[in-house]
Amino acid sequence: MIRIAEGWKDFSVIATGDGYKLERWGSVTLLRPDPQVIWQGRDLFSLDYDAVYRRSDKGGGAWEYRRPLPESWTVGYGDLTFRIKPMGFKHTGLFPEQAVNWERTGALVREAVRRGRKPKILNLFAYTGGATVALAKAGAEVVHVDAAKGMVERAGENARLSGIASGIRYIVDDCKKFVLREIRRGNRYDGIVMDPPSYGRGPSGEMWKIETELFPFVKLCAQLLSDDFLFFLINSYTTGLQPAVLSNILTLALGGGNIEAYEVGLPTEEGIPLPCGAGGIYIHG
Repeated sequence: MIRIAEGWKDFSVIATGDGYKLERWGSVTLLRPDPQVIWQGRDLFSLDYDAVYRRSDKGGGAWEYRRPLPESWTVGYGDLTFRIKPMGFKHTGLFPEQAVNWERTGALVREAVRRGRKPKILNLFAYTGGATVALAKAGAEVVHVDAAKGMVERAGENARLSGIASGIRYIVDDCKKFVLREIRRGNRYDGIVMDPPSYGRGPSGEMWKIETELFPFVKLCAQLLSDDFLFFLINSYTTGLQPAVLSNILTLALGGGNIEAYEVGLPTEEGIPLPCGAGGIYIHG
């Protein structure tokens, strides 16, 4: 099962092939590598684009520009606005396929608000705050945690661009250290969202490897859930990690319940879906 982020108007995948995808971000077209695109397609390098990210044989890579671009620009999704900027390692500061998760968790928050609750949500490995902004807009109080100060600052900018002036607490910290402190403090959350990297380092050199760290971390985070929590969402971009793996982790960490596991993807103008990772959500009640 693949869930497709169909609601974008300022973003689209124009074409794919030979390890690349050609995308439109507002009025800017970018050509970026994608490890899922192992099929042959059109010669994307012969098409019109504004910039391309070329990988280096020595690791990493760099942007090459065909024409001058603004330092940054914005794209919108519904009533949300995000700052876009070509960054290191091919990133732009937003993962548009995550709109499927924004819609799912946002609906759960809006329903809780309708019933008179003010859900408190924890967003871990929160990057530039796509989920944070969507959940806050839906009516939640959000605690946004990421180890990279620059990404947390960008999340604050995305919130302001989306008209959110309050309701978000920003934390620059290693996610595991923050969770351990919250457990000691006795704090509880009505929902948890996490988007863990395959590999990573915290601000003090803490190592993260998803194969060994994810399951014990989910079990640890489960201690932060309120008695009547709404959901626990895991998203992963790790190549080869199947949705069923996330389903098993949620089942074993939280017990049996209503679990949805799925691929996350984007539509393309070619008429085929572009797979972009896996998601798993435990819905309580």
